[in-house]
Amino acid sequence: MTPSAKREVLGMLVHEHGVAVRRACQAVRLSRAAYYRPPRDRLLRDGDVVTALNDVVGRHSRWGFWKCFHRLRRAGHRWNHKRVYRVYCALRLNLPRRTKRRLPTRLRQPLVAPTRLNETWALDFMADALYDGRRFRTLNVIDEGNREALAIEVGTSIPSARVIRVLDDLIRVYGRPARMRVDNVLTASA
Repeated sequence: MTPSAKREVLGMLVHEHGVAVRRACQAVRLSRAAYYRPPRDRLLRDGDVVTALNDVVGRHSRWGFWKCFHRLRRAGHRWNHKRVYRVYCALRLNLPRRTKRRLPTRLRQPLVAPTRLNETWALDFMADALYDGRRFRTLNVIDEGNREALAIEVGTSIPSARVIRVLDDLIRVYGRPARMRVDNVLTASA
């Protein structure tokens, strides 16, 4: 039984049934000091810990609990690590914080649809899994002039030698393209 539930039962015994406070406290196994002292809200009691933790985490968002705790100690706060950790978890700071994944900066090139066939080929790898959990990959080669799939190579592994072989076969059949696009990076064929 939680202390708040014990206080409710104690209040019913004292006020509704007229039992003496001392006797009701013995029956519920709660100290008389706990009965006479009103319960304080945890948010009010831990307000200074919350503001200090939010201040540290606001400045150093990648820090974990112990680094934050030691920074608070160095700042002169004498709070117990168990109390700080309880507040840290209540603020849900113990959960991993999502950050934006940084992509390398590169020159933006407009995606212009080519007007002729065999001008630009797009290469892309895709991955999926079979029903039994085995993974497989596909290499897709598409002519951007008419969005025709020139080749779809499927396998559990597609090494570079296999990619070169597929491209050589396509060049033999369709001729060499002017450009090739791989993950939005345009390269000119030599």
